[in-house]
Amino acid sequence: MPTGVVVVQAFLSDAGLPTLDNLRALGGGDILRALLNSVVLSAVTALLGAVFGAVVAYAVSTASPDGALRRVVSAASGVLAQFGGVMLAFAWIATLGLSGLVPTFLRDHLGADVDTSWLYGLRGFVLVYLYFQIPLMVIVFLPSIDGLRPQWREAAESLGGSTWQYWRHVAGPVLAPAFASSALLLFANALSAYATAAALNAQSTFILPLQIGNAIGSEVVLGRQNVAKALALEMVVLVAVIMTAYAWLQRRAERWLG
Repeated sequence: MPTGVVVVQAFLSDAGLPTLDNLRALGGGDILRALLNSVVLSAVTALLGAVFGAVVAYAVSTASPDGALRRVVSAASGVLAQFGGVMLAFAWIATLGLSGLVPTFLRDHLGADVDTSWLYGLRGFVLVYLYFQIPLMVIVFLPSIDGLRPQWREAAESLGGSTWQYWRHVAGPVLAPAFASSALLLFANALSAYATAAALNAQSTFILPLQIGNAIGSEVVLGRQNVAKALALEMVVLVAVIMTAYAWLQRRAERWLG
């Protein structure tokens, strides 16, 4: 029902009449910049989160299935993957904000005046988003690594294959669809994140979720609620394309790892 409301009202004026003006507004310079920033932010955090998360997942997979290390990392990843919104933003602001713990300590004790205003821009968002992207990758990619059969490695070694050759010709191709689908899931997760971004920099509109929030709740520019619906429709289409590719890659991964 919420998606249906978004789709319908994206094509209505404030008076309830059919219009394409809301869609035409998507071609504005500020909205296009927000779209580009959202795609860059999502792509960078998805790639970095996928790489680092895959490394952590592989390290965990080598531990005992019933060992304390695996249980602790799995539990911590489950918690941190959901640790977003205001709490996460406040934690980073209290640590690295303009009056945060680290800049204040460096200024008071070492006389170093550190500029941490980058935390409220695109680079800062990348750092903050990785805090929940990497644990999410651990959760979704670990079962794929567990699906690698020991017999495959034994067969490669018995045929004289090195570790590099095993990963290059056996494990790598088998895990590639699962890795790509997990990265797409991370991309969609970052693209749709709002609460963390709003708590970090509520006055900015440099990514699409903040553009939507500003269009709905702005007290300066009124009458843009249906433009917000058009922006939301744009994000729905993007996420639908991403999740379609995700589902296709998941089916390919399940051929070997299912």
